[in-house]
Amino acid sequence: MRRVREEPGWLRGEPPPRWARIAPVAATVVLCLAQWFTPGAELGYFLAGIPAVAAFAYGATGTAVFATAVLLLLGIPQLGVAHARGTDLATVAVVGLLSVVIAWVRHRRDAQLVSVRTAAEAAQLAVLPPVPERVGPVRCTGLYRAAQQGTLVGGDLFDVRAGPYGVRAVVGDVQGHGLAAVGTVAALLGAFREAVLDDPELMAVAARLDRRLLRDAEDGPLEHPELFATAVLLEFPPGRDLVRIVSCGHPPVLLLRGRSVSEVTAEPGPPLGLGLTGPDLPQPTELRLLPGDRLLAHTDGVTEARNAAGHFYPLSLRLPALTTDPAGLVSAVWRDLEGFSDGGPRDDVALLVLSLPPSAAATP
Repeated sequence: MRRVREEPGWLRGEPPPRWARIAPVAATVVLCLAQWFTPGAELGYFLAGIPAVAAFAYGATGTAVFATAVLLLLGIPQLGVAHARGTDLATVAVVGLLSVVIAWVRHRRDAQLVSVRTAAEAAQLAVLPPVPERVGPVRCTGLYRAAQQGTLVGGDLFDVRAGPYGVRAVVGDVQGHGLAAVGTVAALLGAFREAVLDDPELMAVAARLDRRLLRDAEDGPLEHPELFATAVLLEFPPGRDLVRIVSCGHPPVLLLRGRSVSEVTAEPGPPLGLGLTGPDLPQPTELRLLPGDRLLAHTDGVTEARNAAGHFYPLSLRLPALTTDPAGLVSAVWRDLEGFSDGGPRDDVALLVLSLPPSAAATP
């Protein structure tokens, strides 16, 4: 499952890129050569900035080496680079010392940042672990993009779990987005995972999620008295080539049959968290699956993405051209969505593709 936004390695705590480490060395060589070939110009004093440049890519020891080399180049007249004396050398020495301090502070800050980010990513992955390629007989492919930069989990959620009543999946979108919604996402996923094992009916799973949100809203802060989420639940009963779907205010699931795309007509239900029980919950919709059928569940971050003209992303219209992409359907949809919305949507995005292999289908 793809979830992490692409960032340069040195922003993720990895060593700086090679060009950043080569830059101060190259600048030193170029300035020295320029001074030697143009003795009338005074270019050597530009070397005083080299330690500050090195501080961005090297540690305190490496920066100290550059600072010492610059002092030698400027303070030894026989080298033909400069003729610094007295206060000039003192100024260069102070700049070098400050650069060493900056490099030391930067290195400590980077180490702390890596530690904090590693812990944060581990916590987020514990909330929403990657979906495996296969859960029981069901093949799964998922893609998640959080709207908030630098996070792995936002206000969307999905999960696929196997239990005694078959394989069940959930795709949801909670109120709010970003880190503020992660607590609600964690609560819903925890309730869903328990329901997969305990509740024999798919409607009972929806009712459990609804109760979870109601309780969290009662125990939450007064400034947020309402807490709700849209969700779609899917169930693949064991030994049968069909799927049951319960929709709670969520965008419809799309059925991909060959290169044709259609919306699965499910009984609409209101969002979770409004205190719905019993007959108020939507009844499951059963859909017979043929070999090769795929189901695409998504959040509204996909269909509400806009282009420069303000038009919404027409997912169902663009899917037929994306179904044969060798990189996979969810990757093709994401690339197409990025191009359509000029860099990607501004909301959390979740895509989940589910299918049954032909060998898993049995005559009902």
